[in-house]
Amino acid sequence: MTTFSLILIGDEILSGKRADKHLPKTIELLAARGLQLSGAEIVGDDPVRITAVLRRAFERAASGEVVFCCGGIGATPDDHTRQCAAAALGRPLRLHPRAAELIHERAREMAIEKGVSYDPDQSDNVHRLNMGVFPEGADILPNPYNKIPGFSIKATGGAAPTPTQGAVHFMPGFPVMAWPMMESLLDTSYAHLHARGAWGERSIIVYGAMEAVLTPLMEAIEAGHPGVKVFSLPSVDHPEHGRHIELGVKGVPTQMLPAYEDMLAGLRAQGCRLGPELVRTV
Repeated sequence: MTTFSLILIGDEILSGKRADKHLPKTIELLAARGLQLSGAEIVGDDPVRITAVLRRAFERAASGEVVFCCGGIGATPDDHTRQCAAAALGRPLRLHPRAAELIHERAREMAIEKGVSYDPDQSDNVHRLNMGVFPEGADILPNPYNKIPGFSIKATGGAAPTPTQGAVHFMPGFPVMAWPMMESLLDTSYAHLHARGAWGERSIIVYGAMEAVLTPLMEAIEAGHPGVKVFSLPSVDHPEHGRHIELGVKGVPTQMLPAYEDMLAGLRAQGCRLGPELVRTV
């Protein structure tokens, strides 16, 4: 099964200067298509760390994972993502011809908006071309907001290739740009993976229970229902339910429902005080 992950790059997130909005939006975009996020990482503007994170991302992509990476693809001194991607791949950086065309188009539009003539050799216009310098072999990732493209690196395969080719997709840190780019990818390159209704989650509130007491039951459910995941979310000060545990199972509905019935039977056999049930289907 193809997995999806997210990488967020930028000191401003780690310092608290900006609150991250990409993680909940990515979860939302995937869930609307019956997909799930398998992992997420945040890394600051440190080239060594970024290169290490991207090297691992390319390794996962070689096994079929789809990685969305947001941030650091600009052309200011604190933008390192393009250079780090090239370092992680061991490839040189090249000005992508189509990226150069799109950057010139955008710069020309900006000049018209300001009522001035466009000079491609003007220093700021030449500098803008750096935003189109990508690792060799990169594909353009269209940006519907302002035409300045992101880029994608498709996996070349790995020790255990999957039917779906993995890739790492690099987008700006601005949500107004990144989110439409991500949504477009999901509805074009990965439309065949959409699986609405193919995954479900069912849980129940268990009052006053201890996780240590419920663990044997959880282990038994997972052992008896391969492919189903059991989860436990304890709370000590919930405004409605007070101290409780939300205990549930998730997986393919045909597998998840029998597991849930066995879990309920086990809870009742232990004399647990049960509350409302919660159902979620994607």
